[in-house]
Amino acid sequence: MQQNGSSASNASNGSNGSNGRQALSFSPLPAATTTRVRRFIQERRTLPLPRVMVVFSAAGDTEKPGDAAMSSSDSAAEEDFRKPASPAPSFALSKKPLRSSLNTPEQEFPEVISLNVGGTYFTTRLSTLRRYEDTMLAAMFSGRHHIPRDAEGRYFIDRDGTYFADILNFLREGELPHRDRVRAVHREAQYYALGPLLDSLEDTQPLTGEKVRQAFLDLMPYYRDNLERIVEIAKLRAMQKKARFAKLKICVYKEEMPITPYERPLFNSLRFERSDSEAKLFEHHCEVDVSFGPWEAVADVYDLLHCIVSDLDERGITAEQQCIGVCDKHLINHYYCKRPIYEFKITWW
Repeated sequence: MQQNGSSASNASNGSNGSNGRQALSFSPLPAATTTRVRRFIQERRTLPLPRVMVVFSAAGDTEKPGDAAMSSSDSAAEEDFRKPASPAPSFALSKKPLRSSLNTPEQEFPEVISLNVGGTYFTTRLSTLRRYEDTMLAAMFSGRHHIPRDAEGRYFIDRDGTYFADILNFLREGELPHRDRVRAVHREAQYYALGPLLDSLEDTQPLTGEKVRQAFLDLMPYYRDNLERIVEIAKLRAMQKKARFAKLKICVYKEEMPITPYERPLFNSLRFERSDSEAKLFEHHCEVDVSFGPWEAVADVYDLLHCIVSDLDERGITAEQQCIGVCDKHLINHYYCKRPIYEFKITWW
């Protein structure tokens, strides 16, 4: 009876109001479902952290026995969601050194050390080798590194021992080598990273003079390149002629602009100003093998000639030089080049 009445009322509503909408009715949600919705909302509000999640729920929210199966499945899903993908690793910084954690004890040394430096034997105290920190010897005998030994048990250093006695003398008493050994000991001090010895040697001759000389050569454009050209040209000519020596023409000039007797009364110094168009008229290359200059320094042409001969001699090349004249190339009007030209004789054997 009730079902037929509702059907009739629905039919009458459909026939009477074609323009009206059908009325919808909602049944209230069960209490357990409401509890789960509220819990889910609360959990969504408490998920800012990726690994830690705190869920707050009301004390009166309880589930009915009929919803046990659904609650267990929801709880399992929630547990999977709360559980991190992989456990976060924990790194604990140990105050013990790394070597002790690897169970490899540091190497211990006796108070008296026997050394074999490239086949030369030395004996010194351990404190002497450790005198200056941040040096190669102090690091080698700190116990952190393995040092090989020879058949007699001496600690072996694969280095020429010719100048190692000078290294030990400086470590013992601060003694510096003789002047003729300064350059070689300086190279050994660089190898052993012995900073105090390097500083002391650089303040003595001949290294101090070398620093001053190098400051002058830094003003010289392409000095090292021109030095290489002298060696290459001399070697090529000697091999072509099958000769013991070779001769080269080298121009060495200090002033930028050519100087003639007509200019000297007009200008008090070697430097004077010309316009760019006038300067181009004086640009030329002397007919020589190599040219050095110009430069701005107190050192003159003879100082540069001495540097060239000394650098060649340091490489084992014997060189002799003499002035053979000047460049007489006519430039413009009464201006001539007048740059000095020197003949270098390179002897190979």
